[in-house]
Amino acid sequence: MSEQTPLPPVDVEALRAKVPALAEGLAFFDGPGGTQVPAPVAGAVAAMLGSAVSNRKGPHAASRRAEQAVEDARRAVADLVGGVPEGVVLGPSMTHLTYVMAGALAKTWGEGDEVVLTRLDHDANVRPWAQAAARAGATVRWVDVDPATGELVDPVAEITERTRLVAVAGASNALGTRPDVAAITAAADAVGATSYVDGVHLTPHAPVDVAELGADLYALSLYKLMGPHMAAVVADPVLLEGLQPDKLLPASDDVPVRFEHGTPPFELMPGATAAVDLLADLVPGAPGEDRRTRLVASMAALEAGEDRVFARLLAGLEGMGAVTRVGAPARRTPTVSFRVAGATPREVARWLGSRGVAVSDGDYYARELVEVLGLRGSGGMVRAGVAPYTDDSDVDRLLAAVAEVADGARA
Repeated sequence: MSEQTPLPPVDVEALRAKVPALAEGLAFFDGPGGTQVPAPVAGAVAAMLGSAVSNRKGPHAASRRAEQAVEDARRAVADLVGGVPEGVVLGPSMTHLTYVMAGALAKTWGEGDEVVLTRLDHDANVRPWAQAAARAGATVRWVDVDPATGELVDPVAEITERTRLVAVAGASNALGTRPDVAAITAAADAVGATSYVDGVHLTPHAPVDVAELGADLYALSLYKLMGPHMAAVVADPVLLEGLQPDKLLPASDDVPVRFEHGTPPFELMPGATAAVDLLADLVPGAPGEDRRTRLVASMAALEAGEDRVFARLLAGLEGMGAVTRVGAPARRTPTVSFRVAGATPREVARWLGSRGVAVSDGDYYARELVEVLGLRGSGGMVRAGVAPYTDDSDVDRLLAAVAEVADGARA
């Protein structure tokens, strides 16, 4: 599909028809914490559970089926973000994989070395690195956040000749802020530092190319993009070859398997592949186009559609005098956090829940950010995130429920 050809819109109603959970009548705005699963994804998991499957490396068909499912999932994730299957590490969660990577990378750190972290990030891209740095005797340098905008404050300035690792979010799970990742990773590369990009909140909402971002290691979670509960870290296999994670002695020393602790959840692997295939087919492509090409086009169309729905949401919130939005990033994913005068975030979330609207409240594990904003002691924020299946009627329900709270109608 050429860049000059207008992208067809995503057929949101057709997608909604594939998501069984929507039949329960809720309007889901808690996608940043986990999305609902389409029937083809659930079906792929169920089919694997109903098939003959054994552990890998066995000399029979059931073992080969397990191995094939893992390899298919690696290829799907690689296509999703522009990596290669040999560089895709799979695991149960982004948090788990980040701890694995932190343990491996920190083996070469020592006194005088520095690790650059941001106060914008989810704690899964903060604490594993801070703890590893403390064990190694390395120093943590913090990139601050402008409370008014929700933007990072001069992150490149914190990168020095002593920097060994820079960890940054592709997008904030709390405010949607999209930092200039490419500039940050370029600065890291210039001093020989490794960059670790948390793409959990970016990947579901925009086309991603790890090479363009300059990410040495790029993490994502499948369940944030309508897939099963599993995660991946994508890297150049050459980089992975140079890392030695802790592992069991009999476990394979091959890359990427040596980073994957224990027996993988084979039944979830087809679900991951099915989720990526579903995203690739959100808009029709030309006959013969490969999955990566279709994914780039579909994710661009999805981004445009979500931005339109999100604009409706933002405009509605801005029209309510009792509502205060938190942050105003110049570039963002379709995610907003806010507070309502006279009600705690938990009270707002409960009221919306009683009206069939699912949102999140608290700090969403963006612990450092909520501290910077001074909101920790008062319950944090309310978060609403647009997902691929969000439509205008969902937005209208959320806005009506928030207006009730703002008018003092909560229980």
